Formats: sequence, structure tokens, C-alpha cells
Amino acid sequence: MAWLEYVLPLIFLFPMAAMASIVLALRSLHDARVHSPFNAPLHEPGQALRQRLDKAFSSLFLNGALGPIISLAPLVYGMGRMLFVERQDWVEWALYGLLSTLLVLAFSLLLVRDYQRIRRLKLGLACELAVGQELERLVRPDAHPYYVFHDVPTDSFTIDHVVVTPHGVFVVETRARTLAIGTDGNELNTVAVERERLRFPHWQERRPLHKTRQGVSWLTHWLERRCGVPVPVRGVLVLPGWKIDNSEAAPDILVVSGDTLAKQITELTPGPLNDAIHDKVINVLLERAQLMELKHLSQPSV
Repeated sequence: MAWLEYVLPLIFLFPMAAMASIVLALRSLHDARVHSPFNAPLHEPGQALRQRLDKAFSSLFLNGALGPIISLAPLVYGMGRMLFVERQDWVEWALYGLLSTLLVLAFSLLLVRDYQRIRRLKLGLACELAVGQELERLVRPDAHPYYVFHDVPTDSFTIDHVVVTPHGVFVVETRARTLAIGTDGNELNTVAVERERLRFPHWQERRPLHKTRQGVSWLTHWLERRCGVPVPVRGVLVLPGWKIDNSEAAPDILVVSGDTLAKQITELTPGPLNDAIHDKVINVLLERAQLMELKHLSQPSV
């Protein structure tokens, strides 16, 4: 029967299918989420980036392990077909080779994408850790009323850091950008801040300022609903490693390099914040963090 010529070669694909199943099983065992044993959420600086980096490494593992198996499958099937047909059809064998070549190219592009994503996330995580370490200098005994929250979840995005001080609340966003190289081979590390954009040496961006303003807007309205009174919130955008030119910057967003971030925040006064509202802000942020952690724990692991 002619259809057996196409079904019987599938036998040669069973070992490859078994290997693919093992790879997927090993992937399902991987869960890098770490939860606090105490009744408090475990949020370290860059926690969201850590999770994205973990997913990127998982994608690299899958594409690197499954890529050769899937790419060789058409060739293995074609060689199996050779054993069950009387007449060789070289057009058919060419199609198998072409399909394998296309699969190799596709998985190569996926691996390049994973590599670039991991490289960007590592740079972002390094900057997040640097900013988080600088912010930790604000933390003192209870008599010193400063509180730092990392990776604060909103309704649709995550705020990198929220700092509560006696003089207001700060939304701190961190953006990692590789320093530019000039035609003479020297680093160009100055960024000019305008009202709606950042002008880097060879490019410009609007999203970092927009994202910071978005975080300020969300936190302002959310705190006003939860506390019952307006709460002063100021946005801070940190660009680690860059020299900042704020001569044309808008007054609502402070753009800094981050090396003296703790000192700068302690000197800023967005508005009056009495002790009762100060404590209320900390409590509602803690409640939200715990609620989001419980939702995260209730989700099944992938």
C-alpha cells in the first residue's frame, strides 16, 4: 500500500521524539521563583528583570536543545523513506534538505535573539542592582522614616522602585544604556534631557520619560484613593554611568546618573507629608505587595 511508504518512516522519528520529550520534561522541572518563608513578599532589586532573565535563559535552552532535533527530523524522515520506496524521487529529497536548512536558519535566528535579549537584561539587571544598592543607604532604624519598595506592581506594568520619605514619595525608574563610541574611539557619555525626550550621542528616546511619568500618574491617583488625600509624588529617572545635561529638562522629572541618588532624594521636597499619611502610604504599599505576592503564589508554575 502506497500510504505505508509515508507512515513507516515515522518509526525513525520516535527516538528523536523521545529526546525532545526529555528536553521538555527537564524544562518543566525548572522554576527559579524564590518565595519568602515569612509573611512578607520577597522583592529584591531587579526582581522583575531576574524573572525575565530566567525566562530568556529557558528560551535559550529550549532553542539550543530542540533546534538540532527538529532541524534533523526532515532528513531522518527522508532517509527512512529511501528504505521503503522502489524509485528515488530527487525532488522530494531536495525538499527535505530545503526544509532542514530553513529550520536551521530559523533556530539560528532564535538563538541570536535570545543572546541579544540576555545581554540587554544582564546590563539592565546590573544597573538595577547598582541603583538598589544606592537606595538601600536610605534605610535606617525606625526613627529614620525612609522606606524603599522594589518592583512595585501596578495594574499593567511594574515600577522599579518607590521611595517613601518624610517629604514625599518618589517613583524611581532605572534605564540601562550602553555608552556610545565616538569616531575617535573614545566613549561619549553625555545625555541631554529635554521636556519629552532624551538625546543620547547617536540616538534619542522618549519612552523612559513617558514611563516615569506614567508611574508617577498611576501612583499619585492610587495613593489618593487609598489614603483619602493628595500625596506628593515625584518622578526620578536614573541612567547609570551617564553624565546628565538637565539644562533643558522639564521640572516634573529629575534625571540623574545615580551615583549620589540617596543624597539627592533626601534633599528633595515634593510636598508636605505628615506622619499619619507617611505611615499610611507605607502600609498600603505593603498591603499591595503582599496581595500581589499571594496572587503570584496562586498561579501554577509553567
